[in-house]
Amino acid sequence: MVRVAKILFKGAPAGTLTETVSDGTRFTYAPEQTTSIACCLPVARREHEWPQGLHPFFQHLAPEGWLREKQARTADIAEGDDFGLLLRYGADCIGAVSIINDSANPPHAPVNTESVNQGRTVSGVQKKCLAVKDGNGFSPAGPDGPAPYIAKFNSASLTTLVRNEFLTLRWCAAVLGKSEVTEFQLAPVAGINEHALVVTRFDRTSSGEKLRLEDFAQILCKPREQDYSGKYKSSYEEVAQVISTHSSRPEIDLSKLFRRLIVFSLLGNCDGHLKNFSLLETGTGLRLSPLYDVVNSVIHEGYDQNLALPIDGRLVPFDGITRPLLEAFGREIGLSDRAIGQAFEYLTRQAKKAAPAIQPPDAEAPDGFVTRFNEIVSGACLRILTE
Repeated sequence: MVRVAKILFKGAPAGTLTETVSDGTRFTYAPEQTTSIACCLPVARREHEWPQGLHPFFQHLAPEGWLREKQARTADIAEGDDFGLLLRYGADCIGAVSIINDSANPPHAPVNTESVNQGRTVSGVQKKCLAVKDGNGFSPAGPDGPAPYIAKFNSASLTTLVRNEFLTLRWCAAVLGKSEVTEFQLAPVAGINEHALVVTRFDRTSSGEKLRLEDFAQILCKPREQDYSGKYKSSYEEVAQVISTHSSRPEIDLSKLFRRLIVFSLLGNCDGHLKNFSLLETGTGLRLSPLYDVVNSVIHEGYDQNLALPIDGRLVPFDGITRPLLEAFGREIGLSDRAIGQAFEYLTRQAKKAAPAIQPPDAEAPDGFVTRFNEIVSGACLRILTE
């Protein structure tokens, strides 16, 4: 049986998403819809067909990893069924698009103790859920009402992930400025019995209105792939091209991209893939969103030590990142030598000021987590910023 979903944009009907007989999908704009709901779905074309599986724009709205497994099990849906998961959980996705079952929805399954969000989903592999404020802490969001926060947790294999991301975001905020980084805090989440890194969603206004938000895997129509490798099939030059094409202030956002890539290189963040860059709706058009989902991945043994995406056609190992390499990238994406020099001067000053943000506690052992974190960042700063 062919399945059909009603697509809403900011809560209003925008079109339909239909499975095709050839196992693909087709999105069709509603006659009254006059604005595009996505960069890769221009409204000038009324129909957008994808030959195999779910169109990548919608596919990347679906959950990944821990949340995908939990939601699939709760709803008795095959884990690989993107369309089915969105029909069941896509009423409140990241961004301004909602996926609604055009037939009668089955009743929501009860929330289990690990709190799968009913009727809602959030992309990303890490263990996470949508959350609401609850006294001095937070609790998982229910099926209705605002869900202005995302709570992120450790995994069984990475027991320091929350601490890592907290330190990383704190350092990034000190270096780049608080407005350049998603708001974050450490807090307990009721029913899950563990502390989480709780980030404030920037795709929702203070009154709960939805803002358009598209990650670069969606914009570039990169299929997710079964092993989630689609978000790595690109380059930082292609990231820059997306900004040049779709940002309303490309010169400013290209400069921000350049500074962020330097910061990734200083932090040991080797997981800056396509889904960790997004364009956000603002009063002046689509702009590069605040920084999110950044960690010092080098500190975790067994993880890739190369930058997530190629530069100049090759993957670059963390310890092989140099100032000349980054300067050449800056020129390639259209920055002037003056702008490149100013970026390095600014980040050098800010990195010195930010040193206390990752200072190890006096009582920590020499091989403690914060000590190792600090050594990685300090070594990269010495290698890259002093050349």
